[in-house]
This record gives sequence, C-alpha cells and structure tokens, in this order.
Amino acid sequence: MEAEAFGEHARYREQAGPATLFRGKYLSIASYRRDGTGGATPVGFVQEGGSLLVERGRDSGKGKRIRRNPVVRVAPCTARGRLRAQPVTARAEVLPATQTSRVEALLAHKYRLDLVVIKPLRSAQTALHLGRPRGESVILRITPG
Repeated sequence: MEAEAFGEHARYREQAGPATLFRGKYLSIASYRRDGTGGATPVGFVQEGGSLLVERGRDSGKGKRIRRNPVVRVAPCTARGRLRAQPVTARAEVLPATQTSRVEALLAHKYRLDLVVIKPLRSAQTALHLGRPRGESVILRITPG
C-alpha cells in the first residue's frame, strides 16, 4: 500500500533516513482515503522542533482525510512531487486557528522568492475564477515516527 500511496512517485532518486527528512523545500504527503488507497501531494513546509508545519485549505481533500485518519507517509520531494528519499510513516494533526498567522509568516519567510512568482499567479487565478476558490486555511503539524 505504501508504494501505491505515492503512485508514480515511487521511484526514489536518493536514499535518506529520518535524520535528513527535513531538508529541502518540498514534502510529499500521502494521506489515505476510506478505501485504503493513498494520494500524495507535494507541499511547502517549515520545520519546528521535530515536527513539520504545512498549510492546507480547510476544505481540501487532504485536510478532510487527515481529520479522519491522521496516519500519513512523508518524504522530501521536488516541487513536482518526485521523491528524493524513502517515505516514512508520520502522524498529522490540525492545529488551532490561532496558529495560522504565525505559521503563514514562517512559510512566507522560507518561500519569499517563490511567492514573488506564485502569489500574483494565484491572484490572477482567483480573479478569473479558475478552479475552486481558495477558502480558509488550516495548519497541519506532521510528526514523523
């Protein structure tokens, strides 16, 4: 089921253990649907202590699946989702809304150059109503182990 959860991302470019899990800019998170199949998504993250903090939409499929089943598989990856290490099992939890602005600031600091390109594109997408409108965000704390 683990390789299935990552689908086409199952080819690993590098082998790394939990000690190097937190390096890089992107993290692949695989959460599990009710039928047991997984879906992997590359996301930006910040590290805080032994946990990873990720921002997702409250109504996103990933957020809904994690509220139902907190077990996830994580691995460092490229922006397009290509895994750079072996995935490891982790637990995810939704943090209180009071943490959102603090974590958004940490993410903005880490990805400040990326936001110069991405933020205007998201604004244009929202203005043109392409895709689903972006709703309220939640912060996920992911703890490997």
